[in-house]
Amino acid sequence: MMQRMQELVKILGEASRKYYQESTEIMSNREYDALYDELAALEESSGVILSGSPTRKVGYETLTELPKKAHPSRMLSQNKTKSVEELQHFLGGQAGLLSWKMDGLTVVLTYESGTLSEAVTRGDGEIGAVVTANARTFQNIPLQIPFWGKLVLRGEAVIRYPDFEEINRELPETETQYKNPRNLCSGSVLQLSSAVTASRRVRFYAFGLVEAEGKSFRLHSEELGWLKELGFESVDFRFVSAGDLPQAVEAFKQEIPLYPIPSDGLVLLMDDIAYGKSLGTTAKYPRDSIAFKWADELAMTRLLDIEWSASRTGLINPVAIFEPVELEGTAVSRASVHNVTILEGLELGIGDEISVYKANMIIPQIAENFTRSGTCRAPGACPVCGSPTHINDTGEVKTLYCLNPDCPAKQIKGFELFVSRQAMNIDGLSEATLEKLIDIGAVKEPADLFRLEEHKEKIVSLEGFGEKSFRNLLDAAKTASSTTLPRLIVALGIGNVGPATARLLCRAFDEDLEKLKEASAEELCAVEGIGPVTAESIRAFFADAKETEKLSHLLPYLSFPQPEKSNTEQTLSGLSFVVTGSLEHFGNRDALKAAIEARGGKVSGSVSSKTTCLINNDAASSSSKNQSAKKLGVPILTEEEFMEKYQMEGER
Repeated sequence: MMQRMQELVKILGEASRKYYQESTEIMSNREYDALYDELAALEESSGVILSGSPTRKVGYETLTELPKKAHPSRMLSQNKTKSVEELQHFLGGQAGLLSWKMDGLTVVLTYESGTLSEAVTRGDGEIGAVVTANARTFQNIPLQIPFWGKLVLRGEAVIRYPDFEEINRELPETETQYKNPRNLCSGSVLQLSSAVTASRRVRFYAFGLVEAEGKSFRLHSEELGWLKELGFESVDFRFVSAGDLPQAVEAFKQEIPLYPIPSDGLVLLMDDIAYGKSLGTTAKYPRDSIAFKWADELAMTRLLDIEWSASRTGLINPVAIFEPVELEGTAVSRASVHNVTILEGLELGIGDEISVYKANMIIPQIAENFTRSGTCRAPGACPVCGSPTHINDTGEVKTLYCLNPDCPAKQIKGFELFVSRQAMNIDGLSEATLEKLIDIGAVKEPADLFRLEEHKEKIVSLEGFGEKSFRNLLDAAKTASSTTLPRLIVALGIGNVGPATARLLCRAFDEDLEKLKEASAEELCAVEGIGPVTAESIRAFFADAKETEKLSHLLPYLSFPQPEKSNTEQTLSGLSFVVTGSLEHFGNRDALKAAIEARGGKVSGSVSSKTTCLINNDAASSSSKNQSAKKLGVPILTEEEFMEKYQMEGER
């Protein structure tokens, strides 16, 4: 028993260290929970708790150069259950608050004389990192509040799913996408540069009041209501009793697919503050609250195949393909196995009987392999280009990589950008279709998308294709071949050059590609909105012989009709604007940008001393653009103020 306990402490400790300090997963949440529960049971039966046991540790010390600070009292974690009946027993005859268990980074805020004076992360529960400058950039945090006594509150810093997806979309094509919102949020809050934090769209949701000088409350719900009055957003909750807990849990469950904030369960808190305090705490848990983890709905099935999915970074991940089963109301037939370490740990083989579930009711995972034939092995050749692969073994995690720098899989995201709506806008070319065309050798460079006729027989024989689909592809390519220079510049995938920057460049160089290709770094930096980093990206692209060769192959297939000269009065000529946030009078930011440019104005992606004004309907927000405008003395106008000042009309 003691040997097994020592093994479990070591295994769980290493898994926690990798997860919290390196944002690396070496086992699934389900595996961790099972081992944790095994250790807790052994400790209870033996009466022995080993040094370093995760059942007594609250978290991990943050590895960062940020200043550290001890919390006045130890921040405890919460006991957990997957049983609604246990929730009912826990609550008894008390009234409770049932809320989301948000999956981000816990932060403690302190306000003095109405001003945010300090922000400290939870850290290991005893010592956290001081992140005050970073917290001031959180998108929804009040920097000033109408309360002059000392205020201390706790909440969760999170990055919402829509923001996370947009951040990934905005990444340069050469960068690896972020894995999940929780890891990105943690890394963003613990940044040494608050400017980086500001760009990550971190938000803060209060879930508990620690101290409010001169104030007292009887109920936690009253505390949360008061914090809302001060300007804080708080965690969503429902009032519950033991009798209606099952219905409340089910209501939260139904909201999961649409809830925008990452969560990994629910929290049940006794509403009566005095009663909750009277219950005291254990060594690790408070007795006035408990976490609820969703019970996994398991389904038995049979493994049909392991598909190896290559990415633009060269990483090749195993994906399990199995006989379709229904989980949480949807049909599921595939699940990521994450890496070679997990593949080997599950001892997977074709035909094995496995059980599958959805982690947090969203992400399909393999729970267990009952056959364990272990016949599946990492391939020695890349599934896309056939080049040799390499297993990178850190001693803790094994991952598979393709060694070919020119592997088409590494270029798939580049092709996706090329055909996207903001670039060449070739309709009907999804990622799946592009992968098929690459696999059969029909597409090796962008110009190939305009000469698909040469591969007609291969394409029409593909699954899901035929004469009509093939003809539609040819028609879409022909339509897209008549384009604009800014669209082509975006399609080329030059680092740091998006649609707005492409329009600025083309205008500055008279819509002349040759002028742009020959422009020096100094000439590029002279264009408002173009800095040294972007200028270097442009120069490096046009100095790359491979890129210029592909461009030379592409240009004969394209035409650039000159747009008709606009009769619109150039009332904004010589003026420069930055647009951010949501709009009311224009369909989206692109529509407003187009309206400004049609009147001779320029639209940049960042605020500078040359910016005429920043257009933002949330003029009071603490966003990085607002802060830059205030520092530089650039006016911040709402959409209506801008329209009135410059005599613009909306387009909705």
